[in-house]
Amino acid sequence: MHGSFYGWYLKCQSDSQTLAVIPAIHRTGRNQTCSIQIITDTGTWAIPFSADAFHREKKNLILAGNRFGEDGISLAIHTPELEAQGRLDFGPLTPLKYDIMGPFSLVPFMECRHSVWSMQHSVCGTVSINGQEYSFSNGRGYWEGDRGRSFPKKYLWTQCSFPEGSLMLSAADIPIAGIHFTGIIGAILWEGREYRMATYLGAKIVELQNQKIRVAQGDLEMEACLLEASDHPLKAPTEGDMVRTIHESASCRAFYQFRKRERTLFAFETEQASFEYEYPSCHPS
Repeated sequence: MHGSFYGWYLKCQSDSQTLAVIPAIHRTGRNQTCSIQIITDTGTWAIPFSADAFHREKKNLILAGNRFGEDGISLAIHTPELEAQGRLDFGPLTPLKYDIMGPFSLVPFMECRHSVWSMQHSVCGTVSINGQEYSFSNGRGYWEGDRGRSFPKKYLWTQCSFPEGSLMLSAADIPIAGIHFTGIIGAILWEGREYRMATYLGAKIVELQNQKIRVAQGDLEMEACLLEASDHPLKAPTEGDMVRTIHESASCRAFYQFRKRERTLFAFETEQASFEYEYPSCHPS
Protein backbone atom coordinates (compact mmCIF):
# COMPACT_ATOMS: atom_id res chain seq x y z
CA MET A 1 0.00 0.00 0.00
CA HIS A 2 1.51 3.33 -1.09
CA GLY A 3 1.92 6.17 1.34
CA SER A 4 0.57 9.65 0.72
CA PHE A 5 0.74 13.19 2.07
CA TYR A 6 -1.19 16.44 1.85
CA GLY A 7 0.12 19.76 3.12
CA TRP A 8 -0.13 23.52 2.90
CA TYR A 9 2.66 26.10 3.00
CA LEU A 10 1.53 29.47 4.36
CA LYS A 11 4.17 32.18 4.36
CA CYS A 12 3.90 35.60 5.99
CA GLN A 13 6.42 38.44 5.67
CA SER A 14 6.90 41.93 7.01
CA ASP A 15 9.78 44.24 6.16
CA SER A 16 11.87 42.62 8.89
CA GLN A 17 10.41 39.19 9.71
CA THR A 18 9.43 35.95 7.97
CA LEU A 19 7.19 33.19 9.29
CA ALA A 20 6.01 30.12 7.40
CA VAL A 21 3.72 27.38 8.72
CA ILE A 22 3.18 23.93 7.18
CA PRO A 23 0.21 21.86 8.39
CA ALA A 24 0.22 18.37 6.87
CA ILE A 25 -1.25 14.91 7.09
CA HIS A 26 0.70 11.81 6.05
CA ARG A 27 -0.16 8.15 5.58
CA THR A 28 2.16 5.14 5.37
CA GLY A 29 0.29 1.89 4.92
CA ARG A 30 -2.40 1.82 7.58
CA ASN A 31 -0.63 4.38 9.77
CA GLN A 32 -1.73 7.99 9.63
CA THR A 33 -0.16 10.95 11.42
CA CYS A 34 -0.13 14.71 11.03
CA SER A 35 2.26 17.53 11.82
CA ILE A 36 2.83 21.25 11.96
CA GLN A 37 6.18 22.67 10.90
CA ILE A 38 7.13 26.26 11.65
CA ILE A 39 9.92 28.12 9.86
CA THR A 40 11.29 31.50 10.88
CA ASP A 41 14.35 33.55 9.98
CA THR A 42 16.24 31.82 12.79
CA GLY A 43 14.98 28.25 13.10
CA THR A 44 12.51 25.45 12.38
CA TRP A 45 10.29 23.23 14.53
CA ALA A 46 8.42 20.05 13.56
CA ILE A 47 5.62 19.02 15.92
CA PRO A 48 3.98 15.60 15.33
CA PHE A 49 0.34 14.88 16.23
CA SER A 50 -1.89 11.83 16.10
CA ALA A 51 -4.19 11.43 13.12
CA ASP A 52 -7.34 12.14 15.13
CA ALA A 53 -6.07 15.68 15.75
CA PHE A 54 -6.65 16.53 12.07
CA HIS A 55 -9.91 17.39 10.38
CA ARG A 56 -11.33 19.63 7.68
CA GLU A 57 -14.02 22.19 8.29
CA LYS A 58 -15.29 23.80 5.08
CA LYS A 59 -12.19 25.50 3.62
CA ASN A 60 -10.09 25.14 6.77
CA LEU A 61 -7.62 22.60 8.07
CA ILE A 62 -7.84 22.16 11.83
CA LEU A 63 -5.03 20.37 13.61
CA ALA A 64 -5.06 20.00 17.39
CA GLY A 65 -6.79 23.35 17.89
CA ASN A 66 -4.67 25.15 15.28
CA ARG A 67 -6.63 26.55 12.34
CA PHE A 68 -5.47 27.29 8.79
CA GLY A 69 -7.46 28.61 5.85
CA GLU A 70 -8.34 31.53 3.60
CA ASP A 71 -9.18 33.73 6.60
CA GLY A 72 -5.78 33.23 8.20
CA ILE A 73 -3.80 31.24 10.77
CA SER A 74 -4.56 30.60 14.43
CA LEU A 75 -1.83 28.90 16.48
CA ALA A 76 -2.07 27.22 19.89
CA ILE A 77 0.90 24.86 20.26
CA HIS A 78 2.16 24.05 23.73
CA THR A 79 4.95 21.46 23.81
CA PRO A 80 8.30 21.34 25.64
CA GLU A 81 10.17 22.40 22.48
CA LEU A 82 7.65 24.89 21.08
CA GLU A 83 5.24 27.47 22.47
CA ALA A 84 3.41 29.08 19.55
CA GLN A 85 0.24 31.09 19.89
CA GLY A 86 -1.57 33.98 18.24
CA ARG A 87 -3.64 34.84 15.19
CA LEU A 88 -2.89 36.19 11.73
CA ASP A 89 -5.72 37.48 9.53
CA PHE A 90 -5.50 37.34 5.73
CA GLY A 91 -6.93 39.89 3.32
CA PRO A 92 -8.44 38.91 -0.07
CA LEU A 93 -6.49 36.15 -1.78
CA THR A 94 -4.96 36.40 -5.27
CA PRO A 95 -5.43 32.97 -6.89
CA LEU A 96 -3.97 32.04 -10.26
CA LYS A 97 -6.19 32.08 -13.34
CA TYR A 98 -5.91 28.28 -13.61
CA ASP A 99 -4.14 25.32 -11.97
CA ILE A 100 -0.35 25.80 -11.83
CA MET A 101 0.03 22.17 -13.01
CA GLY A 102 -1.93 22.88 -16.20
CA PRO A 103 -2.69 19.65 -18.12
CA PHE A 104 -0.40 17.72 -15.74
CA SER A 105 -3.11 18.09 -13.10
CA LEU A 106 -4.98 15.38 -15.06
CA VAL A 107 -2.06 12.95 -15.33
CA PRO A 108 -2.47 9.97 -12.96
CA PHE A 109 0.23 8.49 -10.70
CA MET A 110 2.38 11.63 -10.36
CA GLU A 111 4.46 11.47 -7.18
CA CYS A 112 3.79 15.13 -6.29
CA ARG A 113 1.20 17.70 -7.35
CA HIS A 114 1.64 21.36 -6.60
CA SER A 115 -1.04 23.99 -5.97
CA VAL A 116 -0.87 27.76 -5.58
CA TRP A 117 -3.80 29.09 -3.57
CA SER A 118 -2.74 32.74 -3.36
CA MET A 119 0.15 34.60 -4.94
CA GLN A 120 -0.37 37.58 -2.67
CA HIS A 121 -2.58 38.76 0.18
CA SER A 122 -2.27 41.05 3.16
CA VAL A 123 -1.43 39.69 6.61
CA CYS A 124 -2.26 41.39 9.91
CA GLY A 125 -1.81 40.15 13.46
CA THR A 126 0.76 38.82 15.90
CA VAL A 127 1.98 35.38 16.89
CA SER A 128 4.53 34.43 19.54
CA ILE A 129 7.09 31.70 18.78
CA ASN A 130 8.96 30.67 21.95
CA GLY A 131 8.59 34.18 23.31
CA GLN A 132 9.63 35.94 20.09
CA GLU A 133 6.84 38.11 18.67
CA TYR A 134 6.15 38.07 14.95
CA SER A 135 4.00 41.08 14.22
CA PHE A 136 2.45 41.87 10.85
CA SER A 137 0.69 45.11 9.96
CA ASN A 138 -0.26 44.95 6.28
CA GLY A 139 2.35 42.24 5.79
CA ARG A 140 2.60 40.15 2.61
CA GLY A 141 1.29 36.59 2.41
CA TYR A 142 1.73 33.64 0.05
CA TRP A 143 -0.05 30.24 0.14
CA GLU A 144 0.66 27.02 -1.75
CA GLY A 145 0.26 23.29 -1.23
CA ASP A 146 1.52 19.85 -2.21
CA ARG A 147 -0.02 16.39 -2.29
CA GLY A 148 1.06 12.98 -3.50
CA ARG A 149 3.51 10.30 -2.35
CA SER A 150 6.96 11.90 -2.24
CA PHE A 151 8.79 15.14 -2.87
CA PRO A 152 10.93 15.00 -6.04
CA LYS A 153 14.39 13.54 -5.48
CA LYS A 154 15.96 16.58 -7.15
CA TYR A 155 14.31 19.97 -7.28
CA LEU A 156 14.64 23.71 -6.91
CA TRP A 157 11.92 25.95 -5.47
CA THR A 158 11.92 29.66 -4.81
CA GLN A 159 9.33 32.24 -3.82
CA CYS A 160 9.50 35.95 -3.19
CA SER A 161 6.94 38.63 -2.40
CA PHE A 162 7.87 42.22 -3.17
CA PRO A 163 6.07 45.58 -3.32
CA GLU A 164 5.04 45.30 -7.00
CA GLY A 165 4.07 41.64 -6.94
CA SER A 166 5.07 38.08 -6.17
CA LEU A 167 6.80 35.15 -7.87
CA MET A 168 7.30 31.42 -7.52
CA LEU A 169 9.44 29.15 -9.65
CA SER A 170 10.19 25.44 -9.39
CA ALA A 171 12.13 22.90 -11.42
CA ALA A 172 12.04 19.23 -10.49
CA ASP A 173 12.94 15.76 -11.67
CA ILE A 174 9.60 14.17 -12.63
CA PRO A 175 9.29 10.37 -12.95
CA ILE A 176 6.34 9.15 -15.02
CA ALA A 177 5.86 5.66 -16.47
CA GLY A 178 9.51 4.72 -16.18
CA ILE A 179 10.94 7.89 -17.71
CA HIS A 180 12.30 11.05 -16.09
CA PHE A 181 12.17 14.64 -17.25
CA THR A 182 12.78 18.04 -15.67
CA GLY A 183 9.47 19.82 -15.17
CA ILE A 184 9.12 23.56 -14.71
CA ILE A 185 6.30 25.54 -13.14
CA GLY A 186 6.40 29.24 -12.42
CA ALA A 187 4.06 32.15 -11.88
CA ILE A 188 4.92 35.84 -11.76
CA LEU A 189 2.49 38.48 -10.54
CA TRP A 190 3.85 41.84 -11.68
CA GLU A 191 2.00 45.16 -11.49
CA GLY A 192 -1.37 43.40 -11.47
CA ARG A 193 -0.65 41.07 -14.40
CA GLU A 194 -0.09 37.30 -14.19
CA TYR A 195 2.64 35.63 -16.23
CA ARG A 196 2.99 31.85 -16.43
CA MET A 197 6.12 29.83 -17.27
CA ALA A 198 5.81 26.06 -17.44
CA THR A 199 6.93 22.95 -19.31
CA TYR A 200 3.45 22.59 -20.77
CA LEU A 201 3.80 26.08 -22.28
CA GLY A 202 7.21 25.38 -23.78
CA ALA A 203 9.49 26.58 -20.97
CA LYS A 204 13.07 25.28 -21.11
CA ILE A 205 15.95 25.47 -18.66
CA VAL A 206 18.78 27.51 -20.13
CA GLU A 207 20.98 27.27 -17.04
CA LEU A 208 20.80 25.31 -13.79
CA GLN A 209 23.97 25.26 -11.74
CA ASN A 210 25.66 26.88 -8.75
CA GLN A 211 22.31 27.63 -7.09
CA LYS A 212 21.13 29.57 -10.13
CA ILE A 213 18.33 28.86 -12.61
CA ARG A 214 17.47 30.59 -15.88
CA VAL A 215 14.30 29.62 -17.74
CA ALA A 216 13.23 30.72 -21.22
CA GLN A 217 9.77 30.48 -22.80
CA GLY A 218 9.03 32.27 -26.05
CA ASP A 219 9.79 35.93 -25.42
CA LEU A 220 9.96 35.49 -21.62
CA GLU A 221 13.06 34.80 -19.55
CA MET A 222 13.24 34.34 -15.78
CA GLU A 223 16.39 34.13 -13.67
CA ALA A 224 16.69 33.30 -9.97
CA CYS A 225 19.97 33.00 -8.10
CA LEU A 226 20.55 32.09 -4.45
CA LEU A 227 23.33 34.41 -3.31
CA GLU A 228 23.57 33.61 0.39
CA ALA A 229 21.68 30.79 2.06
CA SER A 230 20.34 30.82 5.61
CA ASP A 231 18.92 27.34 5.48
CA HIS A 232 17.27 25.31 8.23
CA PRO A 233 16.16 21.64 8.17
CA LEU A 234 12.62 20.64 7.26
CA LYS A 235 10.91 17.26 7.14
CA ALA A 236 9.67 16.11 3.72
CA PRO A 237 7.71 13.02 2.61
CA THR A 238 9.07 9.84 1.05
CA GLU A 239 6.18 7.50 0.22
CA GLY A 240 4.13 9.47 2.72
CA ASP A 241 6.60 9.03 5.57
CA MET A 242 8.22 12.25 6.85
CA VAL A 243 11.71 10.77 6.96
CA ARG A 244 13.55 12.96 4.47
CA THR A 245 15.37 16.11 5.56
CA ILE A 246 15.49 19.02 3.13
CA HIS A 247 16.83 22.51 3.74
CA GLU A 248 14.94 25.74 3.22
CA SER A 249 16.12 29.30 3.49
CA ALA A 250 12.88 31.02 4.45
CA SER A 251 14.49 34.44 4.26
CA CYS A 252 17.76 34.75 2.39
CA ARG A 253 19.67 36.86 -0.12
CA ALA A 254 18.80 36.21 -3.75
CA PHE A 255 18.69 37.89 -7.15
CA TYR A 256 15.73 37.80 -9.55
CA GLN A 257 15.37 39.06 -13.12
CA PHE A 258 12.36 38.84 -15.43
CA ARG A 259 12.55 39.88 -19.06
CA LYS A 260 10.05 40.10 -21.91
CA ARG A 261 11.58 40.39 -25.37
CA GLU A 262 14.53 42.73 -24.82
CA ARG A 263 12.85 44.63 -21.99
CA THR A 264 13.71 43.98 -18.35
CA LEU A 265 10.46 44.10 -16.38
CA PHE A 266 12.28 43.76 -13.07
CA ALA A 267 15.73 42.94 -11.71
CA PHE A 268 16.44 43.15 -8.02
CA GLU A 269 18.38 41.70 -5.12
CA THR A 270 16.52 40.98 -1.89
CA GLU A 271 17.23 39.72 1.62
CA GLN A 272 13.74 38.18 1.85
CA ALA A 273 13.73 35.38 -0.70
CA SER A 274 12.69 31.83 0.11
CA PHE A 275 14.80 29.12 -1.53
CA GLU A 276 15.20 25.35 -1.57
CA TYR A 277 17.99 23.96 -3.76
CA GLU A 278 17.94 20.16 -3.68
CA TYR A 279 20.07 19.42 -6.75
CA PRO A 280 23.17 17.51 -5.57
CA SER A 281 25.07 18.06 -8.83
CA CYS A 282 25.62 21.01 -11.12
CA HIS A 283 23.11 20.02 -13.78
CA PRO A 284 19.84 18.06 -13.81
CA SER A 285 20.07 14.70 -15.56
